[in-house]
Amino acid sequence: MTAPLDVSGQAMEAQPEAVVQGAGGKAIEGRSLGQIAWARLKRDKAAIAGAVVVVLLTLIAIFAERPFGGLIALFGDSPNTPNNDLIDPMTSAPIGAWGGMSLEHPFGLEPVNGRDIFARILSGAQISLLVAFLATVVSVAIGSLLGVVAGFFGGWVDMIISRLMDIFLAFPLLLFAIAIVGAVPDQAFGLKGNALRIAVIVFIIGFFNWPYIARIVRGQTLSLREREFVDAARSLGASRSHIIFREMFPNLVAPILVYATLLIPTNILFEAALSFLGVGVAEPQASWGGMLTRAVDYYQSAPHFMIVPGLAIFITVMAFNLLGDGLRDALDPRAR
Repeated sequence: MTAPLDVSGQAMEAQPEAVVQGAGGKAIEGRSLGQIAWARLKRDKAAIAGAVVVVLLTLIAIFAERPFGGLIALFGDSPNTPNNDLIDPMTSAPIGAWGGMSLEHPFGLEPVNGRDIFARILSGAQISLLVAFLATVVSVAIGSLLGVVAGFFGGWVDMIISRLMDIFLAFPLLLFAIAIVGAVPDQAFGLKGNALRIAVIVFIIGFFNWPYIARIVRGQTLSLREREFVDAARSLGASRSHIIFREMFPNLVAPILVYATLLIPTNILFEAALSFLGVGVAEPQASWGGMLTRAVDYYQSAPHFMIVPGLAIFITVMAFNLLGDGLRDALDPRAR
């Protein structure tokens, strides 16, 4: 197909305005990196499903009990209310099929004391997510700062921080947590009871898990510090703090965010493991790991007591992992 000819018989060249008008009169708009990542994330149905579950669990944890809400009181008994009249005195198992499941007790009742499992699952979600989120924030804050400092300055600074990472990575974290939490008194640092135990668990998980994210941030910083925009900032006389916090950190948000979403389920499992071993949150406060500990003795007479908190942990960890994988793919600039 030949181009149109003018009066003199020579080919005419279309003007840019004509091309735009011919395309419908709409100007071509570029997309930001955030818009591109969101478009990729929306195509990942598994990641969206994981995000929905994470949002629902977070809302449940926030509004489970007063003062923020009261979902537990709205749907049933409080987590520590016994229902001895619904327990068989001969077997200590809940009366009725499927562990005493009913409209009033949708997940059934605990053996022996008859506490509502649904209410305790909601209350346990608060503990699991609170510990996981706070510990992740501590790990990310320490690891990101030390990782970017080690990668940017290099030399003896990098050597000291790297050896510190190796020491923390070789530390037997689970044994240390069991020893520390088990030796914690009932009151210290202005806290007491489960509040003190939660604070100690958050400190142990957050303070000893930072080397994992620090290694990732250090590797990313080593490649970023040789990029053109860092050289341009140096040539303009920018200070080191300006380069680190204004130039490098915005480019490190994506890997930090992805690793944080993958670290949260690990922290949930760690807290559940401590509660399962009896050194986590103490009774009568509900926790998913503590419920599994008590369920071991009744797995034959009341299997629902083990299945429900186990599924709660499984679904929560799976949702965070799906969301983390989806964010990793969406924020990867090499993905299509």
